[in-house]
Amino acid sequence: MTAEPVPLTAPCAAPSAGSTALRAMLEARSVALVGASAREGTFGRRMLTEVGKSPSRPRIYPVNPRYPHVDGEPCYPSLADLPATPDLVLLAVPDRTLEQQLTLAAAVGGRAAVIFGSAHGAGLRSRLAEIAHGAGMALCGAGCMGFVNVSHGLRALGYTEPDPLPAGPVALVTHSGSVFSALLRARRGFGFTVAVSSGQELVTAAPSFLDYALDLPDTGVLALVLETVRDGDRLRRVLSRAAHRDVPVVLLAAGSSADGRAMVAAHSGALAGSDASWEALARAYGVHRVSDLAELADTVELFAAGRRARLVSVPGTGVATVHDSGLERAHVADVAESVGIPFAQIGPATTQRLAALLEPGLNPGNPLDVWGTGAGTRELFGGALLALAEDPAVEAVALAVDLVPELDGDESYPLAALDTAGGTDKPLAVLCGLGSAVDAEWAGRLRARGVPVLEGTRSGLLALRHLLDQPRQAAAVAARPAADVRPRVDEDRRARGRSLLAGAEPDGAALLGLLAEYGIPVPRAVVAADLAAVLAAAAEIGYPVVLKTDAPGTAHKSDVGGVLTAISDAGQLAAGYADLARRLGPRVLVCEHVPAGVELALGVVTDPQLGPLIVVGAGGVLVELLADRAVALPPVSAETAAALVEGLRVRALLAGARGAPPVDRPAVYRAIRGVSELALELGDRIEALDINPLICGPSGAVAVDALAIPRLPAPVSALT
Repeated sequence: MTAEPVPLTAPCAAPSAGSTALRAMLEARSVALVGASAREGTFGRRMLTEVGKSPSRPRIYPVNPRYPHVDGEPCYPSLADLPATPDLVLLAVPDRTLEQQLTLAAAVGGRAAVIFGSAHGAGLRSRLAEIAHGAGMALCGAGCMGFVNVSHGLRALGYTEPDPLPAGPVALVTHSGSVFSALLRARRGFGFTVAVSSGQELVTAAPSFLDYALDLPDTGVLALVLETVRDGDRLRRVLSRAAHRDVPVVLLAAGSSADGRAMVAAHSGALAGSDASWEALARAYGVHRVSDLAELADTVELFAAGRRARLVSVPGTGVATVHDSGLERAHVADVAESVGIPFAQIGPATTQRLAALLEPGLNPGNPLDVWGTGAGTRELFGGALLALAEDPAVEAVALAVDLVPELDGDESYPLAALDTAGGTDKPLAVLCGLGSAVDAEWAGRLRARGVPVLEGTRSGLLALRHLLDQPRQAAAVAARPAADVRPRVDEDRRARGRSLLAGAEPDGAALLGLLAEYGIPVPRAVVAADLAAVLAAAAEIGYPVVLKTDAPGTAHKSDVGGVLTAISDAGQLAAGYADLARRLGPRVLVCEHVPAGVELALGVVTDPQLGPLIVVGAGGVLVELLADRAVALPPVSAETAAALVEGLRVRALLAGARGAPPVDRPAVYRAIRGVSELALELGDRIEALDINPLICGPSGAVAVDALAIPRLPAPVSALT
């Protein structure tokens, strides 16, 4: 179904009260520090010191009934005693007084607050959230480290962090306080526009901070360390906004929603797994997912350097590396293959340039080992790097040396990198194999000149892969509707679907009929409840037929021996029906036989924050054995459907393994898109949908069995 997209929101909406409160937080001109202390070594003293370092010089109001003065300035016994309304209130108080102090902050008109403590206590976090929501306050925390707005010059911290914090293009939002401190203290080649330790996000979640960061003109990279999705709709809009502005988003995700509910009753729910929401977001918006902090730091540093890979039309594109060790060259090649980063196929002109530089016996290829006698090292390495950088197929070039401190004072390697940086605008990095051996002084000098120093072979190569992926992902996202746009729906079809799903046990034949309405081919199926009806249905459909139990509550028919296939005549059918009726009840489906083929599973699962997710995986018995799946957010385009299938390990079977004819892949893609349309129209009414198997052959793809789990109505109390 094709239709014009419909905007969900006005394109030029006025700033919300929430965004105004957030700006009051992050750009506060006055800050009240509840729990400020004159005693050295205390949390309250550190908080006072850190806020006092703010270049923006906000008006500071210490609040603590124990002190009439702190550092020669008035200290107020209570928030109620302040001479003016503070923009921001920092709460460095025990959990037992948090509710009282946040209530006071709201009463005096504070627009925002930071809660450093964990807010432990029965119902305390909910009450704090209610107070802040009721007053229209932005709230960072609880259980956080605070934030630094480098662009505005505000430090709202309770812990000592670097001062000054380096300015740069990175906006960091993390649920982890320890990661917040680690990245602020890492001495890597990037600085920040804003860095937020958002903690439990009782009120203000990561998407709000990211939205603010994207408004800052200097933000060029978003770095996220998150353990769950909160405010899913806004997160989608922010990621869409970043993608359409070509701002890379680097995500380290640790944990996800534990809300399984009825999803586990369908194969698609179990197949999706706990990681499904992150995978779907990354696929939809070109997010660069990383697996650990080392990959995060290398990737952020590479993007922060500002040089981007470009889409090129020549064949054989990839990276180029220059080495001073034959073994390390082979090691890098091994790791590159394992992480899926290609080496560029350099042209004859580049090969000739390299051959003219190298000593006899060295191979002018890519990756390139240039080490010979060690004579003219700077010129040799610089010339090789520049020759590779100027090859049309090379998207990025790296000097792959360990950058150890040279005991004889030789500076040839870093100088060669700087020479090359001045001669090309392509991405250039130093790729080190052992981070602990890196010469810190030279690494700092290189970074100051815009040359990233990647501190691990695997993490560095993965970072380079992210860099190469960015233009391709940006082009794919550009073709996708913005997050605040959705396709038109077929209202009549949706009404029929809602009527079907209103029952606790959707009828099998009717459910197959619903799939057919979404363009998903299904076999003919007739419901029968006695032998005469079974025989009549088979005569109408034509042998061979398939007989399935249609007993209520039987989610997975094969698991209970409820599916009989390839029934060729009436006698075999009568015997089979007698067995099913005896074991599972008289109600059955008589179905058209579908020839064997490659079996896939399609499904929909509902994420509590993101809504419906589309799942594609290996089907039949392989659904549990392989856990081979890919996940996407609807709407799914033909290109995304193809990418989902190509990401499966069973894709080789679709090409016609062992002499079998190849599968009609466009038919598979159409079925996936049909499931996507169903999810968009009926996703609010289902917890899960499971199509297993989708039998795929040379003449099409047919859904032979389906299970739908309707969503239970919300309790009345939740709607008031």
